[in-house]
Amino acid sequence: MIKSFAYVRPTSVDDALEMLGADGARVHAGGTDLMGCLRDGVFEAERVVSLRDVPGMRGVRASTQGVTIGALTPLAEIARHSVIGEQYTALARAASVVGTPQLRSQGTLGGNICQRPRCPYFRAGFDCRRKGGRICYAVGGDNHGHAIFGGVRCHMVHPSDTAAALTALDATVVAVGRAGERRIPIGDFFVAPSVDPTRETVLEHGEMVKEIVLPPAADDQRSSYHKEGHRRTWDFALAGAATALRMTGGNVAEARVVFSGVAPVPWRSMAAEEALQGNTLTPEVIGRACDAAVEGAAPMRHNAYKVGLLKGVLEKEMLRYV
Repeated sequence: MIKSFAYVRPTSVDDALEMLGADGARVHAGGTDLMGCLRDGVFEAERVVSLRDVPGMRGVRASTQGVTIGALTPLAEIARHSVIGEQYTALARAASVVGTPQLRSQGTLGGNICQRPRCPYFRAGFDCRRKGGRICYAVGGDNHGHAIFGGVRCHMVHPSDTAAALTALDATVVAVGRAGERRIPIGDFFVAPSVDPTRETVLEHGEMVKEIVLPPAADDQRSSYHKEGHRRTWDFALAGAATALRMTGGNVAEARVVFSGVAPVPWRSMAAEEALQGNTLTPEVIGRACDAAVEGAAPMRHNAYKVGLLKGVLEKEMLRYV
């Protein structure tokens, strides 16, 4: 049962930040993860601060400087936005495969990249590493859905599809707090468990995501996202790949490859990128990139299948560009 809490709806960013600065305050965007965490006892809240009435935090704004997306913009709106679909296809596709249509209508981009882990040990009553305990129960337990990369102290996988796409697209997260605004490159926004297993992002208490900024898309840039889960739709990724390629004369001039569902943070594969850059996308080049992508993988007892699955996902992604 969810314990009682105060519910407030500020009407300005300053008011919201003042309310979020209180002990026990939790931000409410779409609420699809917040309410689940409260119900599951992941954390408690003395005050829930809804951002619904705060102006300027919803919508997509395109300019010559790129695209700015308010943190409260629903995923469904992002998935069907013409500019995002044409110039930042990876993000549109990632937003379109999050949860159910109802969740995409309610869930927001800011909330999606800040959601808490879906690890069953974290969500249940286990005193795991992410809760400040001494054990990652996935190591000796059911780990079929857990990480094959970056599993140091905690083996959860980052649950966000859009986070992988935003990383591939080199986005910037704009956070705001009582000390002011700061712009955080997406690659620096997420916290690996090797740094701190109790945190997912660099947001401090009282800070919130205000907007996400995408750089201008190059004329020769193409991007995509694909994931595989237990079910064809409405499921979290067991393995996913967000790719952004610049193609010049049939060759890959620049590549960014980021995986979802296989690491505690969106996992960028420099090795796969190096195998692609400067080459034509022949079956041999794609094969080398897929092999490079899984170098260093450290599967556990029940999730070795993710190695082959990830190679298959990346191969499917690369064939979109051929």
